[in-house]
Amino acid sequence: MSDHNLKDPRKIYPAPPFPDQPQRAPGLARRMDPRPDHGEQSYRGSGRLTGRKALVTGGDSGIGRAAAIAFAREGADVAIAYLSEEEADAREVVSLIEAEGRKAAALAGDVKDEAWCRKLVAKAVSDLGGLDILVINAGRQQYRDKIEELSTEDFDKTLKTNLYALHWIAQAAIPHMPAGSAVITTASLQAYQPSPILLDYATTKAGIVAYTKALAKQLIERGIRANVVAPGPVWTALQPSGGQPGEKVKNFGKDSDFGRPGQPVELAPVFVLLASSEASFINGEVYGVTGGKGVA
Repeated sequence: MSDHNLKDPRKIYPAPPFPDQPQRAPGLARRMDPRPDHGEQSYRGSGRLTGRKALVTGGDSGIGRAAAIAFAREGADVAIAYLSEEEADAREVVSLIEAEGRKAAALAGDVKDEAWCRKLVAKAVSDLGGLDILVINAGRQQYRDKIEELSTEDFDKTLKTNLYALHWIAQAAIPHMPAGSAVITTASLQAYQPSPILLDYATTKAGIVAYTKALAKQLIERGIRANVVAPGPVWTALQPSGGQPGEKVKNFGKDSDFGRPGQPVELAPVFVLLASSEASFINGEVYGVTGGKGVA
């Protein structure tokens, strides 16, 4: 019997060329053309995370937004962390979580600040009444053509956002998380196939892989699993807000096997799996969602 819902995966989402659309960092999904699909209309839940309590950093847009929406539709209460400049996008996510009858917590602040990272975790635990899913996803990506252009300030901001915050948030959260909990980090294909214009970003993404693999070995002694999702080119606000040059944004994802970038919602099922008890024997793994590029 044929499945009449089957569709060619190369053609289900927009392909480049895309319009010119520069934004100032950190960027807003609502200003992108075409608007990314985070699962607002397309993700359907099935109760796989009923009663769970999740904190997702960078939950206002992109991959974090897709994870937050999916978690809520699978039955979880969700706290999202984001920069205050991203309030408009964050409010949309809160509304989507609450539309599922789930509790939502909106936590605005800068994860480059250690004190805020620790306060963020405390507020999430308090607002949700506990924590058993931790998605550390917030990221900074700003391209620089030459090593001479990559300032110490740039390097510092990227490492603090992508790596230091990972450590601070995990360190604060783990004591609150019971056995059976899950930690999920977001790395990148850049950890394995780094672009010359993303020296600092690629370095942090490789660091996230190593950190999470080491953390997984520690945490399994407490019954907590930790895994990594490594996306390839995904259509998020990171790209037009300085993550890539304009010409690369215009043709973003063209060199994937699909001839298009991934959409955030296409990563959501992987986050749901890794958060769920169905992944009870999965630990310290890197799940690539790279459009055929592979992680090796």
